[in-house]
Amino acid sequence: QYTHAATWLGWAHAALGDGARAAHVFDLLNPIKRTTTAADVARYRLEPYVLAADIYSCPPWVGRGGWSWYTGAAAWLWRLGVEGILGLQRRDGGLRVAPCIPPTWPGFEAWVHLGRQRVHIVVTNPDQVGTGVAAMTLDGAALATDLIVLDPTVAGSHEVHLRLGVRAIASAHSA
Repeated sequence: QYTHAATWLGWAHAALGDGARAAHVFDLLNPIKRTTTAADVARYRLEPYVLAADIYSCPPWVGRGGWSWYTGAAAWLWRLGVEGILGLQRRDGGLRVAPCIPPTWPGFEAWVHLGRQRVHIVVTNPDQVGTGVAAMTLDGAALATDLIVLDPTVAGSHEVHLRLGVRAIASAHSA
């Protein structure tokens, strides 16, 4: 596989709302997942902490990585994980939280800094849907949209709770 193109495939799945396929592509590209056993390490033959430009599929090099330290694709893969799958996106001076996770995930937690603000985000997925913001609160107060706007110059700490389900709040999505 060619990593740049494969990463964009993951983005396409996330854009279509298919968190399971987006996460599957992310896992396929993740170098740590290719080096979990001694046999995997011997086959992959690259560092487990950097992204390869490609993974060979023809004998005798099936599963071997090529062109390590592929930083451009690594940046896109990082963004796929954080922005496309976890749905943590800087937008319009704030933070949009719009996950697209696999339906089987029970949820996740993340900590994000917006200037001097520290935001703890707890996402739950009780209906096993993976997308759609059914409810979201900031410090216990219900939000009408999935965009959190805080003054980045003021120090503070905040709690965001988001429940996935049938979309009930407005999206701050900008094309």
